[in-house]
Amino acid sequence: MNILGISGSLRTHSYNTWLLKNTVGVLPEGVRLKIHAIDNIALFNEDLENNKPEGVLSFINAVAAADALLIATPEYNHSIPGCLKNAIDWASRPGFQSPLKDKPCAIISASQSPIGGARAQADLRNVLSSTISRIYPSIEYLLANAQEKFDTEGNLIDQTAQRRLSRYVTGFIDWTNLYN
Repeated sequence: MNILGISGSLRTHSYNTWLLKNTVGVLPEGVRLKIHAIDNIALFNEDLENNKPEGVLSFINAVAAADALLIATPEYNHSIPGCLKNAIDWASRPGFQSPLKDKPCAIISASQSPIGGARAQADLRNVLSSTISRIYPSIEYLLANAQEKFDTEGNLIDQTAQRRLSRYVTGFIDWTNLYN
């Protein structure tokens, strides 16, 4: 199984990107995670749909090639970052036939806040639902107070958070395998 990891943060030392990188350590044999950056995706513009920029094509092709998506989203102003929404908008075209249609998706979040990105996850579920993606029906993986859970190198050092991440990702893989 090939999972595409997408971080909704563009920050170099992003807790959400670190969370995705730590996911690699809990994957079972035969499952691979490739993280795809979204920092070079042009703003969505219907005028460009017939001549998509290279960054957009690369992202759409990565989504199409993946068996499943694992999206790590921060929470900006009680919602998802604009760059993540923009990437999803590009990948959602053409409507009802996009590479997101029926694509298994799971959402994780790391946040410095005590609620761990719950509002962003709720908004992202709505956005993904409109793309006809299959969203993992599980309790959210929310990593609150993320600044206390990683070391300076981006390693997840909180044992409880590691166990929860492993359980969440394993459940997502099992669920995805049921439908593929």
